[in-house]
Amino acid sequence: MTQSKNKTVRITPKTDKKILSAVQKQFNSLTKKIDQQKKLLLEWKETIPLYRQKIDAEYEPLDNALNKHRADMVQLFDQHYDNSLFKKTDKAKIKHLICSIAENLIAEFDMDELKPLFNKYSGEDYDVMSQENEAAIGDMMKSIVENMLNLKLGDDADFSSPEKFQAHLKEKLREQAEAASPVNERKKTKKQLEKEAREQEEEALASKSVREVYRKLVAVLHPDREQDEQERERKTELMQRVNTAYSKKDLLQLLALQLEIEQIDPAHLSHIADNRLKHFNKILKEQLAELEQENHQIEAMFKMDLQQPFYVSLSPKRLMTIVTEDIQTVQEEIAAAQKELDEFQNPTALKAWLKSYKIPKNTDLDDFDDLLFGSGMMF
Repeated sequence: MTQSKNKTVRITPKTDKKILSAVQKQFNSLTKKIDQQKKLLLEWKETIPLYRQKIDAEYEPLDNALNKHRADMVQLFDQHYDNSLFKKTDKAKIKHLICSIAENLIAEFDMDELKPLFNKYSGEDYDVMSQENEAAIGDMMKSIVENMLNLKLGDDADFSSPEKFQAHLKEKLREQAEAASPVNERKKTKKQLEKEAREQEEEALASKSVREVYRKLVAVLHPDREQDEQERERKTELMQRVNTAYSKKDLLQLLALQLEIEQIDPAHLSHIADNRLKHFNKILKEQLAELEQENHQIEAMFKMDLQQPFYVSLSPKRLMTIVTEDIQTVQEEIAAAQKELDEFQNPTALKAWLKSYKIPKNTDLDDFDDLLFGSGMMF
């Protein structure tokens, strides 16, 4: 891979006794952290296709098989319901099991063929109930979010999915920010304006530093005037890497390319003045922040998919371990479900099992939580 060709960009003391300045130490610290984040990002990009392949080839077929077993169980409970062996308490438990399992399979896995059984035992129409629940959750959510953010979401807010709600919320927040920006401009103090001017100047100087490195590379590597065919191909490949790095404002990669083609050496880095190095560090800080954000977003996406706590660290290696464990768990659940299906063909066995089964108390607000937090939105 291209990254493996890169040379380590690091400032070393001019002599054994030479102590690096604070700016030089910061440069080394930033380049080290960027290398670590790039390595992590590469691991994610290599792992994601493997993860998707494992989900599609192994997990999904097993999950579908498990849900088929659960649907068969609902049908079996329905067949047993009118059996005189089951008394009032037994029937209440069977009714609860039919409704809870069917509702989950309909809502999560689109098993609409179970709607008639849900309607029969719940005494409600699933579609009507679902619409009413969505409307109630939407009204509750709208009120909470408007109060929390001091924001009017409007009557066109779409609460049908976390993604649609998040998009609508972002748009309203953007409109609010745009409406407030002229007021903020008028309120800026002289000190704030001076600070903004300094930041703009620093940004311009930092961008200039990147352009200077880029131009030096282009001057040496541009292949158009190269006569030797093999050398022209080498320079063309290097120029592609240079242009990619420049388009991403990847200063570290540009410096690594300078080292690779021996346009500079480690000693050259130690001679860069601190004032110029500060501009380099500004670019590196921005690059590090972007890499950290990209890695964080990937990690957060999989935490949501796997329903992992936000405070638990998730690495690419751990991701593959979790999916392997999940596959094993589903296999065990299928075996257990098949065993129960076989046993419960006998009404007496089902009655014995129902004796120890307790209907759980309904304190579930998962639908609301999923809509509010399911898209990763934090308030």
